Amino acid sequence: MPAPPRGSWRVRRNVEKILALLDEYCQKATFFMLGSVAENDPALAPLICSAGHEIASHGYSHRLVTDLTPQQFRDELLLTERILMEQTGQRPFGYRAPQWSLSERTGWAFAILREQGYLYDSSLNPLPFVGNPRNSRTARRLEGEGAGLWEIPPMVTRSWMGNLPTGGGWGFRFFPFGMICTTIEALNRSHHPAVLYLHPRELDPAGPRLDVHPLKRFVTYGRRTDAAPRLGNLLRHYRFNTLKELVDEWRHAS
Repeated sequence: MPAPPRGSWRVRRNVEKILALLDEYCQKATFFMLGSVAENDPALAPLICSAGHEIASHGYSHRLVTDLTPQQFRDELLLTERILMEQTGQRPFGYRAPQWSLSERTGWAFAILREQGYLYDSSLNPLPFVGNPRNSRTARRLEGEGAGLWEIPPMVTRSWMGNLPTGGGWGFRFFPFGMICTTIEALNRSHHPAVLYLHPRELDPAGPRLDVHPLKRFVTYGRRTDAAPRLGNLLRHYRFNTLKELVDEWRHAS
């Protein structure tokens, strides 16, 4: 998907809204950051880290992993690591692929993540069209080429229609709040984390949008609603933490 012109980016102001909400409720989060965004605004990653949050890698260019060669993938990882290290003094230990573009067809990417010292990935979305509904709905240790990595998928809700995207994106704003809470509590009762996510643009319903096919537009943006009130309600009722701290707990327990 093409990117909006850099002059129209409103990432900083929307990230500041997220940081303010997290601070209000004394909560911590993981921010998957593009190297190109960090490069464009060198003060943004330090701002996030200074508030006690985790910076993880979202790659550099937002190109799909399936469009990269193994060497290009490694180069993007290294470039993003270098930028974030120079800006914050901290290297990323987690990765999320642009548009959930890791799959069983990209096992080489998991091997590279492991070789580069990553501890976890959060890219295998258990949804059709943007992932694979056969992917695990709960966290697990990978085997095969990515052996040793933790895979931590985003939350979905099971239904007669299949898995529903209640954990983030347009689904987080579209589905009933009670459905989201019920799913969180069911996962927690089974001793699994509920991983929710949002993009900065989801707190900016008046922000710029790409001119794409209507179906693609809905899948990408959903309705023009503000995720902030719903996010605040969740932060008020549940306890959240970074994915790195979660993985550290699992590693020490094993």
